[in-house]
Amino acid sequence: MLRFDARSLILVASAGLTGCATALLQPPQLQPPVAAIHAHPISAPGGMRVDNYYWLRDDTRSKPEVLDYLKAENAYYAQMTAHTQGLQETLFKEITGRLAPDDATVPAKYRHCRYQSRFVAGAEYALHVRRCGRVDAPEEVLLDGPALAQGHDFYAIGAHAIAPNEQMLAWADDTAGRLQYTIRFKDLASGKVLPDALKGTAGSMAWADDNRTLFYVENDPVTLLTVRVKKHTLGSDPKTDQTVYEERDHSYYMGVGRSGDDKFIEISEHSTLSSEIRFIPASQPKARFKVLAPREHELEYHAEHIDRRWVIRTNWNAKNFRVMQVDDAQVGDKVRWREIVPTRSDVLIHRIALFKNYLVIDERSDGLARVRIKPWRGGADSFVAADDTDYVAEIGDNREQDTDTLRYNYTSLVTPDTVYDVDMKSAKRELKKRDAIGGGFDAANYAATRVWAIARDGAKVPVSLAWRKGYAQNGTAPLLQIGYGSYGAPSDPRFNPALVSLLDRGFVIAVAHIRGGEEMGRDWYEHGKLLEKKNTFTDFIDATEFLVAQKYAAKDKVFAFGRSAGGLLMGAIANLAPQDYRGIFTQVPFVDVVTTMLDDSIPLTTNEFDEWGNPQDTKFYDYMLSYSPYDNVSSQAYPAMLVTTGLNDSQVQYYEPAKWVAKLRALKTDKNPLLFKINMEAGHGGKSGRFARYREVAEAYAFMLDQLPRETPRK
Repeated sequence: MLRFDARSLILVASAGLTGCATALLQPPQLQPPVAAIHAHPISAPGGMRVDNYYWLRDDTRSKPEVLDYLKAENAYYAQMTAHTQGLQETLFKEITGRLAPDDATVPAKYRHCRYQSRFVAGAEYALHVRRCGRVDAPEEVLLDGPALAQGHDFYAIGAHAIAPNEQMLAWADDTAGRLQYTIRFKDLASGKVLPDALKGTAGSMAWADDNRTLFYVENDPVTLLTVRVKKHTLGSDPKTDQTVYEERDHSYYMGVGRSGDDKFIEISEHSTLSSEIRFIPASQPKARFKVLAPREHELEYHAEHIDRRWVIRTNWNAKNFRVMQVDDAQVGDKVRWREIVPTRSDVLIHRIALFKNYLVIDERSDGLARVRIKPWRGGADSFVAADDTDYVAEIGDNREQDTDTLRYNYTSLVTPDTVYDVDMKSAKRELKKRDAIGGGFDAANYAATRVWAIARDGAKVPVSLAWRKGYAQNGTAPLLQIGYGSYGAPSDPRFNPALVSLLDRGFVIAVAHIRGGEEMGRDWYEHGKLLEKKNTFTDFIDATEFLVAQKYAAKDKVFAFGRSAGGLLMGAIANLAPQDYRGIFTQVPFVDVVTTMLDDSIPLTTNEFDEWGNPQDTKFYDYMLSYSPYDNVSSQAYPAMLVTTGLNDSQVQYYEPAKWVAKLRALKTDKNPLLFKINMEAGHGGKSGRFARYREVAEAYAFMLDQLPRETPRK
């Protein structure tokens, strides 16, 4: 770092706020809920701040006055969208009709078996299966997703790990949507689920070679920070599990896994700007973990192992990263590292994969994600083939090093997700799978390109575009512009079967690769964070104005979408340039930046001081306060807005958008709809089922289509 259900409900109101007068004023029919104002002081570097809607925060998610308010918002949403239910159903059937009923991943070989996930026609959850030995061997069901999900409003499998002997399975599941996983075990020989259950974990795990010891990461139950790596022995009481490492710096997250060559157990620790790796031989679960290179401020590295050496992707004296290596006998000191691939100002090294004869690199150049193949023993570098001018190519699921076959993934805004195997010697590629898109979809009917918008400071911002052929660039088309722009995470131009419903209705789709992501290299990220965060917002606005000026879209038909930190972007553009957007749709938006970053009890806060700044420092506090969407709502006209969240969201707490919507309702001067939908079961990712999530998408698209000028086709 990609939730609601419309129902025809009667609007209800809260009878009162326990201990503090009325929580919800009685609204007339088809009038929005009005949240009561209760001044709440918050200590801040510049003195006390007052938050009038702080009472909407309920960490227990059980207070009647809060739940009543949220239910009233849901009821209002249902009433205000009842007239679009037919359109919602049409869109839902269109979108789900494009999904292959019995879709399956390409089998991936690991040791003696081939592993795969597949759907039974109509199922919301996947079966996780394998075939061992022969390709036509009988299928063995490892995890039955539909059966496991029964009785749960939300169900997600975070990860699963096969023991080295392939006879034991560990998997992590979440039944609330808060990314708090319980690790469970299954004996694959007998098919029995063991009584061992490891609760309160991050879902990260790794087996030792003894097939009895599992290393896993434990979460703090409140902040959800990863605090300890423990090891569990099958059959023992989890209360006796030994802590093998405890992280005391709350700006770090941890994960545990096996190295690519299966020889080591690795603990990976990372903050926004630094990282550290510890390891032991997988054959020695009682060994003490060694440090590959001690953490340093602003030193990032990731390492893979092959042939008695570690190969390291690092930013040490290399802003866009370089690749180095060190022999096993020389770990512990980075001065022993030797450069393999130098850093380049115009290429960002994003990821590496190791093979016996090749080093493979995911890299970004000029905004494009591509895959470089580099022979270890000399010879020219090569790139995997691309069939579009604007695309994403990336390393796929490769579990074995002793092979010359590379699996990679490929997609674009108009090319369905595709998996290729390429022979790295001959460059011959084999199509393993291209997602089958139903509903009469034909990629030949669509076009995509990339243009460059000029930001107000002169920066060139890449924008990916797609449309249905027959479109005329004459300034009359509706536009959906998508953005994120945080954490260095790229907003790649990936195929989305749902977007076809908008393309077929004449929409242009735009993905703005704004600063704050790493599409254009590390500088692109650094100029969109901390005290330069506003570049993220102005880049998006400038991209919108460029597209309108170049007649890619009509000025009065522009919509914007962003989720999570992309919701911060949506909140900022709503305050800064409301006149540029017909409507804004945002999911789980991070909109109360200052209050959240002042409270280190909230999940993610301490880990993100290097992203947003620590508001205890006045210069960061003042800067955050100047753009935080919640703090900058003003008495002005706003676009039509649809805001959704999940009650159990652990990454952006539900009360952030709830407070923001309440303040918008109180101050905005327009009559445009402002709708707020709370999924009372879901978390940050929304609904968990394969088809259920598209109900939410259909409702959002219906909302946008309903806001178009009356002469625009909607059906």
